[in-house]
Amino acid sequence: MQFSEQHQALRQNVARFVSEQLNPHIEQWEREGQFPMHALLKSLANLGLLGISKPETAGGLGLDFSYELILAEELGAAHCGGVPLAIGVQTSMATPALAQYGSDALKQHFLQPAIAGDMVAAIAVSEPGAGSDVANVKTHARKDGGDYIINGSKMWITNAHQADFFCVLANTGDGKPHENKSLIIVPATLSGVTLGPKLEKMGMRSSDTSAVFFDDVRVPIHYRIGEEGAGFLYQMLQFQEERLFGAALTLKGFELCIQSTIEYTREREAFGHPLINNQTIHFALAELQTEVEALRSLIYRATENYVTGQDATQLASMAKLKAGRLSRTLPDQCLQFWGGMGFMEASLINRLYRDFRLTSIGGGADEIMLGIICKLMGILPKRKKA
Repeated sequence: MQFSEQHQALRQNVARFVSEQLNPHIEQWEREGQFPMHALLKSLANLGLLGISKPETAGGLGLDFSYELILAEELGAAHCGGVPLAIGVQTSMATPALAQYGSDALKQHFLQPAIAGDMVAAIAVSEPGAGSDVANVKTHARKDGGDYIINGSKMWITNAHQADFFCVLANTGDGKPHENKSLIIVPATLSGVTLGPKLEKMGMRSSDTSAVFFDDVRVPIHYRIGEEGAGFLYQMLQFQEERLFGAALTLKGFELCIQSTIEYTREREAFGHPLINNQTIHFALAELQTEVEALRSLIYRATENYVTGQDATQLASMAKLKAGRLSRTLPDQCLQFWGGMGFMEASLINRLYRDFRLTSIGGGADEIMLGIICKLMGILPKRKKA
């Protein structure tokens, strides 16, 4: 993929934002379990970073997704995973379907303020009994005059406690599970919307996460995104951007794991020599950097297919899978070289080790990615007819 001067200028702006506006505050936000999302999003909006690939009519820049890729890659240099994840929910997980399929009125009411940093968005798909199994969601929306009445619950919702609206996947009919769902925008202030307590998590601690409950929530039908019954398809398409963004988030974070380990093992001596002088260590770090570069190439190629209108499903799934696999091995290998210091929460590698573990789960588990890849390869076993 060839990057223009415009791409490079964007990269520099995001890198500066991360170093000046994020990293100095990460320690505090990690302790508090959330960060001031409205204020931070407003700062990002003032730089034009919340609507990079969104339509200009809604206040976006109207650029292609390769520019969102740059945003994701540079956000990954933050000294935690929670803040970049929360920003990614706003830009590439809760709003792509709204931007592509929402009515003009719906975009004006919700997308425009999201791009301007005046509203926080959250995506509400997962449920206690339906994480990666999106077709099995039980939340339902029943028509009542000109409204939907929504009942159900969602689980592990990022940004929940600061969200102004949720992009909710709900059953709006009784047909086939891939054809009976719709995406509906649900304002957080509506009667019947309640939040569970903030969840205590292994990692991503600066990102507030909780369950969201819908009890006879009345929402105008025109808050539905696009066609009724097309929600599953819209969400699958929305997942393409989510998975590419999520994979790109890992690149600079992986390099941060490697670089911080290089610095530590240069300073730490054992048996009269710096640790990094051990061939086991410097060879391992060289191999890990090679893995990161291979992942970067895969992500760039998948993105290039996506922005040129080719089917990027297989490559995006592979990129997400590879990022998930590396998230379980690369930080672990680096942490090992830190010895006892790596086991201390005060060390950066400890936090990255914890935060990256979500990559194999969120946005579709590794096993779901493998299923998609096998299907596109034509090697899934055929189901027997009943």
